[in-house]
Amino acid sequence: MKTPDPDRLNEIGTEIVRAAIRVHRNLGPGLLESAYQTCHVFELRRAGLKVESEVTLPIEYRDRRIDCGYRVDVIVDGAVVIENKVVDRILPIHTAQLITYLKLSGSRLGYMLNWKVKLMKRGIHRFVNRL
Repeated sequence: MKTPDPDRLNEIGTEIVRAAIRVHRNLGPGLLESAYQTCHVFELRRAGLKVESEVTLPIEYRDRRIDCGYRVDVIVDGAVVIENKVVDRILPIHTAQLITYLKLSGSRLGYMLNWKVKLMKRGIHRFVNRL
């Protein structure tokens, strides 16, 4: 993945958060992850961002690319990874999953969005890969 400058990453991140709050205000908690993801992707595209959904993420092993079935929920502008959850609370395994996706993709910035919250600001978790 390409790595935009820090200002551009922050702009993308700001729009990701705005769009997530907009979707959550309209839908509230209680839906399936796929519903939130589809609406969030719609909002991000509406904001003019390039958005890919359900992106295959192979691993590199012994100089070979191996498709192991990993799929990133959303990649924005080829640089920011989004992992969506609908869970009572974020567990260490969820965090490990996003950090692994950041490392495998070479992306510097990621967001875990937990849609099963009363206020979306409590469901937004930002992660930076120090590469």
